[in-house]
Amino acid sequence: MVQWGRKFVWTAVLIMAFTVLAACGTRNNAADNAVQTENVAAQSTASSTPADAGGSKPAEAGTRTVAGEFGDVEIPANPQRIAGIYVEDYLKALGVTPVVQWYHPSWGKQDYLNLDVPEFDVTGSIEALLEKDPDLIILDGGADAAKYEQYSKIAPTYRLPERVLQDSRQTLTAIADALGIPEKAEAVLAEYDQKVADGKAKLQQALGQEKVAVIRLNVADKTFALFGVKNRYTGMIYDQFGLTPVPMAAEMTDYQAVISEEVIPKLEADHIIVFPDNGGWDTAKNQEALQILDGPLWKNLPAVKNGNIYKMERSHWQSGAITANSMKLDDLLKVMVK
Repeated sequence: MVQWGRKFVWTAVLIMAFTVLAACGTRNNAADNAVQTENVAAQSTASSTPADAGGSKPAEAGTRTVAGEFGDVEIPANPQRIAGIYVEDYLKALGVTPVVQWYHPSWGKQDYLNLDVPEFDVTGSIEALLEKDPDLIILDGGADAAKYEQYSKIAPTYRLPERVLQDSRQTLTAIADALGIPEKAEAVLAEYDQKVADGKAKLQQALGQEKVAVIRLNVADKTFALFGVKNRYTGMIYDQFGLTPVPMAAEMTDYQAVISEEVIPKLEADHIIVFPDNGGWDTAKNQEALQILDGPLWKNLPAVKNGNIYKMERSHWQSGAITANSMKLDDLLKVMVK
């Protein structure tokens, strides 16, 4: 009896031990399976994350990271209130209305855009932007690193890379990519490129190799600025529209060169495009300075004698943006193609 009791005890002990081991094995297998499931899910999520176009990369929900001139910046994925300092032309071309339009006391603003938005004095306090509550600020080459830092305190700020600023097409594409609407830039550029191709053919047929000079009248000191082929405002009339620059403009490495009135005849220009640096041709402030164009030197220029001096509206001729460039082409076709 005692012996049978001992066997019963040992049997019971063994059964309990096997039960414990089985339970532990079940828990370990469940834990391993859970870990494997989590790893597979993580791998699946990582592999299915879409690559962002234009060199930007996804960040936290609702934002994107884009590469600006002064480094990467995190911006809203779908910005709604955009301040584009000096780039309002591109925004309008993309169908976007900015919350403000830049204004400079000495230069005015880009009147040709006909924007019905508050003005932002770029010479004043940047904090004035705070009340407009932008969720994205876009800057062009006029903003250095110090200005960029100041704007960045107001809202996420994208300073366009310097490499895109020489070409209005690249600038438009970069802005559209930052706004998440690259397809709109493609549509705008397709229409623009066709217009340029047609206009270029007409201009070349009308002018051939006749030489063209672009001159700005600096009203305050009554000097002139000759714009070179690299000028971001007017360089496209040569490299896109096919016009031939006067030799001095063709050789310039700077955007512009201040010249005296006496240099004008030496340019040997067959056609002269001229506009004031501020204001319109009929403003009282400009009347005295504009009298210089009626002097004996100007009247003896071959371009003037042949009726080939063209007084242009300064607002869009002092912008190198896509809408302004299209308007320049319209101007040239109107005055040069008979």
